Amino acid sequence: MMTNRLAGKVGLITGAGSGIGRAAALLFAAEGARLILGDKNPSVHDTVAQVLDAGGAAIGMQMDAGAEADVAAMVATALRCHGQLDIAFANAGISGGMAGIFDLTPEAWTEILRVNLIGPWLMVKHAGKVMADAGRGGAIVCTASVAGLRSGAGGPAYSASKAGVINLVMVAAQQLSETNVRVNALCPGLTETGMTQPVFDLARQRNVTDKIGRLNPLRRAAQPEELARVALFLASDEASYVNGQAIAVDGGLSSSHPVTRQSMGKTAV
Repeated sequence: MMTNRLAGKVGLITGAGSGIGRAAALLFAAEGARLILGDKNPSVHDTVAQVLDAGGAAIGMQMDAGAEADVAAMVATALRCHGQLDIAFANAGISGGMAGIFDLTPEAWTEILRVNLIGPWLMVKHAGKVMADAGRGGAIVCTASVAGLRSGAGGPAYSASKAGVINLVMVAAQQLSETNVRVNALCPGLTETGMTQPVFDLARQRNVTDKIGRLNPLRRAAQPEELARVALFLASDEASYVNGQAIAVDGGLSSSHPVTRQSMGKTAV
């Protein structure tokens, strides 16, 4: 049941061509937001079509979330088309694979940091400035990862970039003091998205899908809609006193250091 939690608000979402970004676009629009959706992939226009078919309002842009001109253009489009900006969801990211710390090149590190860390900073810089100047407040949500909380959930460059996002939202929340612009990070665990699709496809081919996500207490992976619902909370006025936080949505994975578990009287690893 939708409750129009974002009625009257205008929002931006990057990485909206698939996965968490697409799920968030559909949910935010259903809750009343008018959206500008961005993605490097032309599939962003498919997301726009789905939003429109469901009765929502969205404009699509093919863009690079790590390029300042493209992020600024998204913000300008929101102002030109709707005259305001209330929500920014900096969700776009790339994995860079699982190459070891001795194997990645400086060029690979640079690209991962450009998209995953500089991209969210650009959104804070441009969207946050507009929100602060307007005096209406606002919400910025940046997709980090449990890989940014501790090691073991991603490659070295990816993990470092997401740790940077977590610190970025803390710094940004402080520097936006007295503007009523909130900045928070969403930290997904293993979620079925375009980035992780090969893992899920291989598991299905081998008939071992029951092993995906088994390291967390819920013993499963997440679906994009589960992350989108938390992003919706952070973007809405329901989270009016949540600021500078990194919210783990990982089935409980990050609640423990690696240990041998005791479950129902039996040892479970």
